[in-house]
Amino acid sequence: SIKLQSGYTAGVNTAFYVSAHRGKHDEVDIEFLGRTWKEPYTLQTNVYVRGSGREARFHLWFDPTKHFHRYAILWNPKEIIFLVDDIPIRRYEKKSITTFPTRPMWVYGSIWDASDWATDDGKYKTDYTYQPFVSQYKSFRLAGCSSSATPHCRPVSASPYRSGGLSKKQLMAMRWVQKNRMVYHYCMDTTRDHSLTPECKKLPKKKENILD
Repeated sequence: SIKLQSGYTAGVNTAFYVSAHRGKHDEVDIEFLGRTWKEPYTLQTNVYVRGSGREARFHLWFDPTKHFHRYAILWNPKEIIFLVDDIPIRRYEKKSITTFPTRPMWVYGSIWDASDWATDDGKYKTDYTYQPFVSQYKSFRLAGCSSSATPHCRPVSASPYRSGGLSKKQLMAMRWVQKNRMVYHYCMDTTRDHSLTPECKKLPKKKENILD
C-alpha cells in the first residue's frame, strides 16, 4: 500500500518494483511519475527485458495522495499482471522467451530524482524548494514460489480460477481502465524502434482492445 506526496513533485519518481541487474537488465515496475500543480499523477507500469522497456501509463480514478491504495505485481511463468486495489489494469503475456523476464529478482521501493524524463519527458524538473519528497509505504506482502521451489508449489492467482486466468469480471474491469484511463502504450508510440519489441506487430490499434 502506498500513499503519495501531495503538491508539486515534478521530476520525482516513486517506485515499487522487482529487478535483476546482473547481466542484461530485467525489471518489472510500478512507478508514479511526479506532477506539476495542475496535472494528476501518472502511474507507469513497465516490463523491462534485456535492456528494452515496455511501458504503459495510466491516470488513476482517484487521488493517490489522499489515502493509501494497494498496488500489486503478479508475476508467474505465463504472464505479468499489474493491479490497483485488486483491479487488474494491465496484463503482459509471455509470447516468447526473449520478451519475458525469467530470472530471479529482488524487490525494491524507492523515491528518486528522474528529472530527465519523469514529467512530460523531462520538460519539468525536480524543484528542491518543495523538499523533502516523501512517499509512504505499508502492508508489504510477498508470496509465491521461488526459483528453487518444487513443482508442488502453487503460484499466487489473481482470480478465483485455479488456472490463474482472469475472470470475466476482471477482464471487463481491465478493458474499462485501458479504454478510459490509459494515456500511453509503448506499442502505439511511432517514435520508438519496435524491432526491440516484436510483440507490437500483432496488437490491435485501438487501445481499448489491448490486453497486455
